[in-house]
Amino acid sequence: MKNTGALLVNLGSPDSPHEHDVRNYLNDFLMDGHVIDMPWLVRRLIVSLFVLPKRPAQSAKAYASVWTEKGSPLISISKDLQEEVQKLTTMPVELAMRYGKPDMESALVRLASKPEIKEVLLFPLYPHYAMSTVKTVVERAEKIISTHKLPVTLKVHPVFYDHNAYIEALVESAKDYLEKEFDHIVFSYHGVPERHIRKDDCTGSHCLQSDDCCQKASPAHQTCYRHQVYRTTACFVEKADIPVDKYTVAFQSRLGRDKWLEPSTSSIIKSLAQQGIKKVLVICPAFVADCLETLEEIGMEAKEDFITAGGESLELIPCLNTHPAWTKLVTHWLEKPLQN
Repeated sequence: MKNTGALLVNLGSPDSPHEHDVRNYLNDFLMDGHVIDMPWLVRRLIVSLFVLPKRPAQSAKAYASVWTEKGSPLISISKDLQEEVQKLTTMPVELAMRYGKPDMESALVRLASKPEIKEVLLFPLYPHYAMSTVKTVVERAEKIISTHKLPVTLKVHPVFYDHNAYIEALVESAKDYLEKEFDHIVFSYHGVPERHIRKDDCTGSHCLQSDDCCQKASPAHQTCYRHQVYRTTACFVEKADIPVDKYTVAFQSRLGRDKWLEPSTSSIIKSLAQQGIKKVLVICPAFVADCLETLEEIGMEAKEDFITAGGESLELIPCLNTHPAWTKLVTHWLEKPLQN
């Protein structure tokens, strides 16, 4: 891999928790046609008329609640991961965000400027495929390389949602929490509109066509986010020996009025409390680094909802972050990438 450089890519974050920066970030994020997958004019109207007037102020308060001396948790944790990985490999490792800074364009140009680099290994920091994560990252990288006529080829590391080494690292990172006394564990994944699932169905006739579509073998599973998160859950509970009646899969972070994957995390959290469940753990395997969606939405908001509804304790299991098992695994995959 002497002629290869690596680019780790995560979602991104505002430059600061101030309303102006949050507005700019949301505009960049939501105007991506893979996030709100509608014609540009419709997307522009939705974002300008229904999101940007009020959402930035609300989101700014949420970001402020998790902001640290190092800045955005997502950015600082991702930088720490990059630094730890770089210590373990001689391969040049860059970090970028799909939206905001550090930006993908600068990172790719830096890698391509090294005369020894002939190939860039793009590593989207997402275990599962979705058009709003992996697909948009890959297309953005391809566009930058084409626009700048960079003298490198692009190799994309595949998703790893059910790879044994990833599951082992995930279980190991959660070990201390799983050894505690708890009544139920919620696997909370970032939600996506059902429309996205159908659009990514290469068969055009499998996804969401039956209640058990995710359990029926199909080529559609290669790009089916719903199937992949259920596989992650199944692999995790088997490895961690969690009984079937002691866990639930749910989806968080909804936006807009379209039909999204269900059940929602908020409804599950409240329902568990109403059923008399007292001690709940929540793990968010769709994220490899703690961020607004884990720290605030789950660690603060969902916790408050659970206790208000009658629960006693809700603990957020941290993401993989810079856990040694994860750091070593990322390094290994950069040097010996998985095959599609």
